[in-house]
Amino acid sequence: MMDVLPDIPPERQEMVACSLGAALAYDIPANILLAVAEKEGGKPGQWVRNENGTFDVGALQFNTAYLRELSRFGITPKDVAAPGCYPFLLAAWRIRGHLRNDEGDVWTRAANYHSRTPRFNARYRADLIRRATRWTTWLDGHFPTHDAVVDVAPYGKR
Repeated sequence: MMDVLPDIPPERQEMVACSLGAALAYDIPANILLAVAEKEGGKPGQWVRNENGTFDVGALQFNTAYLRELSRFGITPKDVAAPGCYPFLLAAWRIRGHLRNDEGDVWTRAANYHSRTPRFNARYRADLIRRATRWTTWLDGHFPTHDAVVDVAPYGKR
């Protein structure tokens, strides 16, 4: 069987495919969601206990503190821990909220996914920028885009 993304290891194919779809669905930068997904590095069904008594759940290590907000929509910890793309959609929804509503530059707002505490945010932010830059290079090599004003000649004028 041929890999869908031959330069991405098989164990990361779902992360990439789900991140791209979720970024598109929630209109957030794909490089940011890919960087968050890679950084979090969780696995479906995984629960990691934090020092503050909360847990980070699933592939996107969604913190249980946010599950209270999601429960009013019928979303459960089981949904967040599930395999597949649903947890990526939840993470994209949350990142979109940070990007639209929080203060600071785009990287600080995206790093709020991890923590709003300045010292934790700063460390996460720096790594997020590094990872997102690498993902931007990958995306540019696999999904070329064109500026319609520059690249497209009027019909019949080629």
